Amino acid sequence: MSCLGEWLAGGLLITDGAWGTELQARGLDPGAAPDTWNLTHPERVEAVARAYVEAGSQVILTNTFRANAVAMEGDLEAINRAGVEISKRAGAGKALVFASIGPTGKMLMAGEIGADQASAAFAAQATALAAAGADALLVETMSDIEEARLAVAAAKSTGLPVIASFAFDSGKNKDRTMMGATPEAVAAAMVEAGADAVGANCGVGVEHAAVVCRRLRAACDLPIWIKPNAGLPIMQQTPEGTAIRYDTSADFFASHYAALCEAGASFLGGCCGSTPDFIRALVSTRANARAVA
Repeated sequence: MSCLGEWLAGGLLITDGAWGTELQARGLDPGAAPDTWNLTHPERVEAVARAYVEAGSQVILTNTFRANAVAMEGDLEAINRAGVEISKRAGAGKALVFASIGPTGKMLMAGEIGADQASAAFAAQATALAAAGADALLVETMSDIEEARLAVAAAKSTGLPVIASFAFDSGKNKDRTMMGATPEAVAAAMVEAGADAVGANCGVGVEHAAVVCRRLRAACDLPIWIKPNAGLPIMQQTPEGTAIRYDTSADFFASHYAALCEAGASFLGGCCGSTPDFIRALVSTRANARAVA
């Protein structure tokens, strides 16, 4: 049995919630790179990870989403290593640590970046994350299948389990990525690429997640990773400037637990705007469902 199979033997695993919005609540300026806080404010980053563990997350991520050589500058090896070390301290053996690898922010299809440059950036990041002791690697918030292929190949070279997750937020039914990829196309491509699990994160909200989850599940036999946003962000003016808020409540989010289980989710958590309260609500809802069963 694979590592993912062993971890999932007891059923669906609850992951964590948002990191960027939680760090902003702790003082990160909107638009600033959260990853640098692994070196400058590690205690605040660890507070986010620890809050999710205390809420009941069985899997937590790392604050390394943008830490590749195309997306940002800096001592990226140190940032990535510190990201894993922080989450492992917070996990304290109670939660698995899946290290986050985000997109480059450049478009392969438009020629903004070459495949070799993207592959090198992903490989360097994956190597640093694996060396620091991550349990698995999560290639997340992808929209371009070809970029995801490069990231998965780099991540697979470490020998760790690799999850590939896409943002479905476009098209009439909000069931395509920004580059037009459907759940079926994503599933087929990620199976071919050798991913150990496939999924959806970010996007437009939990109410759309079950449909995408069901289509991914029908298109492949891989475990399915689901982490929707707490709805769409709403911009509002405050005395301090522009702020972002999300209107989805933790209870509303957790009310979709049964539908997502039925749709085939193997991992379930939240993305932008979700908080430890969302995780507590999911954990409580799962406990109630198991008690009834």
